[in-house]
Amino acid sequence: MSQLIKFLVFLLLWISAKLAAQDSWTLNECVDYALEHNLQLKDFDYTTDSNRESYRQSVRNLLPSVTGSSNYVINFGRSTDPFTNDVVTTDFFSNRFTLESSVDLFRGFQKINSIKAQKLLYKATREETQQQKFLLAFRVMQAFYDIKFFEGLVAISKEQMQVSQANYDLVAKQIELGLKAGADLYEAESLLLTDKLNVTQSENQLAGAKLQLIQEMNLEGANDITIVEGLGLDTAKNDETLIQSDTIYQQATAFMPILKAQELRVEAAKKQLAVERGGLLPSLSLFAGTATGYFETTRDSLGVTVPFRDQFRDNTSRYVGVSLNVPISNGWATRSRIKQQKIERLRAQNNLEIQQQVIFQTIQQLVQEYESLQVQSEQSAQNVKAQELAFTIAQKRYEKGLINALELFTAKNLFASAQNENLQVTLQTEINKSTLDFYRGLPVFDMELQ
Repeated sequence: MSQLIKFLVFLLLWISAKLAAQDSWTLNECVDYALEHNLQLKDFDYTTDSNRESYRQSVRNLLPSVTGSSNYVINFGRSTDPFTNDVVTTDFFSNRFTLESSVDLFRGFQKINSIKAQKLLYKATREETQQQKFLLAFRVMQAFYDIKFFEGLVAISKEQMQVSQANYDLVAKQIELGLKAGADLYEAESLLLTDKLNVTQSENQLAGAKLQLIQEMNLEGANDITIVEGLGLDTAKNDETLIQSDTIYQQATAFMPILKAQELRVEAAKKQLAVERGGLLPSLSLFAGTATGYFETTRDSLGVTVPFRDQFRDNTSRYVGVSLNVPISNGWATRSRIKQQKIERLRAQNNLEIQQQVIFQTIQQLVQEYESLQVQSEQSAQNVKAQELAFTIAQKRYEKGLINALELFTAKNLFASAQNENLQVTLQTEINKSTLDFYRGLPVFDMELQ
């Protein structure tokens, strides 16, 4: 039995370790993990929960208020009997109990407008939280593609190093055969060491990119991460609307959380202005209650103080009434709040227009980049082929001793530079396409809108 328990514990630990240390990550898996574990995003969730409670409380404010009170009073010297209103000079005590309820019948529609404003603000924070999720997803995507770029850079650097290593071995063999002087080996070694340094630098940049992704995901206890292809979503749709800024902007305004949030804040500001204006109107409330008390001076015909139970029953009184409150002057405070709220409404409207402008300009820039990247992608691919051919020719000429190591190094660097540029343009095109698809409302990430 003990061996079985040990085996089960080992199995559970092994499964937990496998789950905690996932071997490889797709982009969607990285995004999903980041959305669940990012601490800054949790703070926005807390803000949303707080605003939801504020909205619920604004609804509960329509309920009647109920208050209960009690006091215990000791009188010394000359005072008035609270029960008979006679002047007495003896010390005595009394206590009263009161239960009262009141409800607003009319308050300038302030509570109704406050409910509407709080509901709009709650919805706005939900949209803002959704916007933060998208921003986090794009940061993760950028870090994901940075890793892909530096992985490609490492591969290119290693290829260049292998070429330099082969040339170094070739020169060393030729020196042994007496075909080249010993000085040529130093040149080949210098080029080899330069390429080794490039590999080290590329690996360091790759490590930095992986650390950035780990931090964005808040992947605790991880020092390395392996990414794989497999977005699981088809975003490779090409049509005319892709390069039309106005069309994409219209599609973006239909769902962009930041725009919806700001529109809701504009509407909330209008309702809050109505709340402040309601303070200029009279208010009417209904109240009702019951009260009773015990007085030490209340005595029966024999001069004995009436017991607490009897007084509590006999002294009970009930009342009901209405209260009308007409605002006349409060130092112009209400009108000042109205003016301030008008400014806030204008500010909210201006912020909405700013967000609309920013998104439109962003889409314009993305479309312009898309068009230029299409040209760059084709040109860089052609440049890679040309530089590869030039390097192949230079390598053969170097092997025959027709050019020196510096000329070969120049051709090799031009080929590597062309490869790097093509890799960068390719990944930039993918990011640009995914971003434009997002603004079009296409499923770039495996995320659901609220």
